[in-house]
Amino acid sequence: MSIKPIIRPVTPQDLEALADMVRHLARFHGDVPSVTTATLARDCLGQAPWLHVLVAEVNEALCGYAMLFPLARAQHGERGMDLHHLYVHKGLRGLGIGRALVRASEALAARLNARFLTVSAVQENDVAGQTYLSLGFEEAPNTARRFRRELPG
Repeated sequence: MSIKPIIRPVTPQDLEALADMVRHLARFHGDVPSVTTATLARDCLGQAPWLHVLVAEVNEALCGYAMLFPLARAQHGERGMDLHHLYVHKGLRGLGIGRALVRASEALAARLNARFLTVSAVQENDVAGQTYLSLGFEEAPNTARRFRRELPG
């Protein structure tokens, strides 16, 4: 069975429901969420959003979202997008909503002149891995070490 969701850009009226979904995804990954509607408004809305957010709506209720941010491979002169978050309410998974969000994310990235789209999944999430492979993604080797430093402010 498949559901045909409405996929559209996030609006200010969506921020509370979006914040709830972001918190749920954070807890699933063992994070302690501190996201607020104010931080989402700052990052997702306005003239030059830091994050590009698409929401999925079924029966006039939000049931999922995709959150993307820009990447670049400067040495190749290429722009890309990272599908940073993909979330669908648990009771609606497996009905095509996630796939619709990925396809809409691909279309958004193409409109923004991106040449590639990346997505990550934790090693243990075989369902996500198989889904991304079935959608045409290829597994990329992880050859780089990543470092992080908190900044004042």
